[in-house]
Amino acid sequence: MSAPLYQLKADFFKTLGHPARIRVLELLSEREHAVSEMLPKVGIEPAHLSQQLAVLRRANLVVTRREGANVHYSLASPRVAELLRVAREILSGVLADQAKLLGDLRAER
Repeated sequence: MSAPLYQLKADFFKTLGHPARIRVLELLSEREHAVSEMLPKVGIEPAHLSQQLAVLRRANLVVTRREGANVHYSLASPRVAELLRVAREILSGVLADQAKLLGDLRAER
């Protein structure tokens, strides 16, 4: 018996639940990157970046292309970039609401 859809969704969001993986996906939303290009932009140790990229590969969120000694990563689907954009919009709205509430609280003094 296969896992229920809500479990698969939860597993998908767990995959996205690490700041380094989100940063990698943001970079790949712009264009394909070699691992060596991502290292300074993600700001983690090479071994840790390799682990995070492996998680994203297993989840089929990124694909690889080898060019000589370099491995290049890209998004498996442009919909991943769309998901990140929507998440940014939601977060912006939440933060704007919180800023308004904070302003209201300060005005009550």
